[in-house]
Amino acid sequence: MSDALLDAVTRYTDAQTGASPFATAIDGLAILRSNREKQPSHLIFKPALCIVVQGAKWTTFGDKRFDYRAGQALVVSIETPAFGRVVEASPGKPYLGIVIEFDLAIMREVMEAMDAPPQAHGEARAGVFVTDFDGPLADCALRMVRLLDTPRAIPMIHPLLMREISYWLLTGPHGGEIARLTLANSHAQRVVGAIHALRERFAQPVRIEDLALAAQMSPSAFHRQFKALTSMTPLQYQKQLRLLEARRLMAADAANVETAAFQVGYESPSQFSREYSRMFGSPPRRDVAALRAGAS
Repeated sequence: MSDALLDAVTRYTDAQTGASPFATAIDGLAILRSNREKQPSHLIFKPALCIVVQGAKWTTFGDKRFDYRAGQALVVSIETPAFGRVVEASPGKPYLGIVIEFDLAIMREVMEAMDAPPQAHGEARAGVFVTDFDGPLADCALRMVRLLDTPRAIPMIHPLLMREISYWLLTGPHGGEIARLTLANSHAQRVVGAIHALRERFAQPVRIEDLALAAQMSPSAFHRQFKALTSMTPLQYQKQLRLLEARRLMAADAANVETAAFQVGYESPSQFSREYSRMFGSPPRRDVAALRAGAS
């Protein structure tokens, strides 16, 4: 990773107050910093380029774990729950990262304008992968961070940088995987549409047959494509969404265990507590108390 990008991110985070991640004046750009190794945390990733500038991290999607460190980036092409941890950080050498959310409209425009666009793979492929991050992509990230120093230039320059990032990704070694993001009628995009429907109605009972029908696929093909993209089954995906939302309701809105369980679709508070403990490592009340103590 270039010294210039490291210096720019360090300077930006040194000037911030509050806790990481730091939202910025650029929509879809967040900058991360941690002065210590962190306990594992659960979150929902949006389609994005997740760059490690310094330090190291791992993230697990379903049954697959991805390790990435300085000079590498995690590319996430679908919105999906994940479980991650910063594993290399210290006060003298903090973990530093950049998250750039994709603009799919811009990416589609870039691909349509290419003389020889990459060919999307027909077979099911993972919607997440790790790639080396250097050369033109690292230069784009540096210019985007430096753009924060001139807020009035953001509306003009940011779309150009997103076009450039899209181009380098589409012409890079993983261009085929990136291309699938832009194809409205590909199997991957139809599964993504079903994922969005599942996210909007995660508290309701789900039938694989209904999701497959919405994706215009057979139930077996849909299940296979869904698992390939997310590394989890539709029911596992729904369960993680439910438990993450229940955790938010209890931590942020002070809902009790029973209320949170019913609001996210559980009929049995005891089943909810068992599944919550398996996912977060401790029962709901104890976990939420630790979250609140850590935030205070």
